Amino acid sequence: MPDQKFTRRHFLGLAGSAAIAVPVAQLIAEEKQSKLQPVSTGETKPFPPPANSTGANAYRPVITPNSATLPWKIIEGVKVFHLIAEPVVHEFAPGLVANCWGYNGRVHGPTLEAVEGDRVRIYVTNRLDAPTTVHWHGILLPSGMDGVGGVSQKPINPGETYKYEFTLKQHGTYMYHSHHDEMTQMQLGMMGMFIIHPKNPKGPLPDRDYAMMLSEWRIDVGAARPDPNEMTDFNVFTMNGRSFPGTAPLLAKTGERVRIRIGNLSTMSHHAIHLHGYYFKVVATDGGEIPEAGQWPETTVHMPTGSTRTVEFIADAPGDWVMHCHMLHHVMTQMGHDLGNLIGIDTEGLDQKIRKLIPGYMTMGQTGMGDMAEMGMANPPNSLPMVGGPGQHGYITMGGMFNLLKVRDELPADGADPGWYQSPEGTLALPAAEADMRRDGIAFVAAVAKLDARTGKLAEACDPTNPVIPADKPKPTARVRSAHSRGAAT
Repeated sequence: MPDQKFTRRHFLGLAGSAAIAVPVAQLIAEEKQSKLQPVSTGETKPFPPPANSTGANAYRPVITPNSATLPWKIIEGVKVFHLIAEPVVHEFAPGLVANCWGYNGRVHGPTLEAVEGDRVRIYVTNRLDAPTTVHWHGILLPSGMDGVGGVSQKPINPGETYKYEFTLKQHGTYMYHSHHDEMTQMQLGMMGMFIIHPKNPKGPLPDRDYAMMLSEWRIDVGAARPDPNEMTDFNVFTMNGRSFPGTAPLLAKTGERVRIRIGNLSTMSHHAIHLHGYYFKVVATDGGEIPEAGQWPETTVHMPTGSTRTVEFIADAPGDWVMHCHMLHHVMTQMGHDLGNLIGIDTEGLDQKIRKLIPGYMTMGQTGMGDMAEMGMANPPNSLPMVGGPGQHGYITMGGMFNLLKVRDELPADGADPGWYQSPEGTLALPAAEADMRRDGIAFVAAVAKLDARTGKLAEACDPTNPVIPADKPKPTARVRSAHSRGAAT
């Protein structure tokens, strides 16, 4: 980004490290008048490095899907940022909006981006009704700049602006968050990513450098605000503050080097982030780079809370590849668990009897939960229970901490979503042909096997001595065929 100068009047009197007496409204007005635009605007398209990032100092600006990079200015050689803590009305996904707390109108806050060796000056204005601070998680700095209320500084009271200033001594993937009344403020959204690029990069620059913050929330169905008092039972899981289908896909062209920086500031949970279609190497943690000899291939990276991991891979396989948390309830949204287990229950005749008392009643859950989201039933206001999203081959029965990596030989020049991947002929899983199953000796039954409650034995089962479908047996219905598409080899 080209250097831009503040006027000396812009931050008149902002030389001290104590509370600043400049009115909040004046700071906000001057910030808008500066017309600085963030480099990353939440779209997953690459963009050129800033004008002052050339030669040994070159870096690829980070992309924060569904978010933005905080604008900055150079004042007498110092990189100056302005963070504003404030209430934010935030959409987690279409259908779920909540009153949160964040920074600069965003949940989570915008990404801060700088270069190792930079002197940074970060003004923090408090527009909340409560005191706050900002802690620079994992960054090496003087104790008085660490941002812990009552320990290293006084809390920033409503209407005050504090100044943090330090020189960046390291590079890597870090985070920032409130460190005053953390249980309340972090669970309402007050966190963000802080990326420090190396002054002298050793390896090749990535073609796409993504940043992703993981978090969890408790939002009761129909509620207008997350519950900051929750300690164990979280029901909304997000990537950059969004749940699928509200997550913007990650894009890459075939052959590009992709870096994904993942931070986890979930209140209590670790996450197992799994990427389909690729293996990657974990190249760094928030403690620094991992020597190449210490890297090994993975398809899942374990994300302890309070940590970051950076992974890299070459996008050499076109397709739509899922990236999601493998903690299974973390790909559900507002999942209820105070229900009886109805799996396998025979409800024949039950619905008719109950409808005499409750018109329109329908028993659900006896065959699992996958079909419930696409039944078109009305959800309670401002909720996303069991909601996934439509896909080209049917409904996607996952939500929450779920996203897509879309790799294409060519991508739209404007960075738009390229749509669904069209599999070349012969590379798409389809229903098995009966002739193929007969040829390969695949056993197949005409109905789903059921457990006889009286005997405890299967009422119907495959006969391993007769692996093909008998000619005198009815052919499986389309639904049964789908349910048994994998078959069972004899």
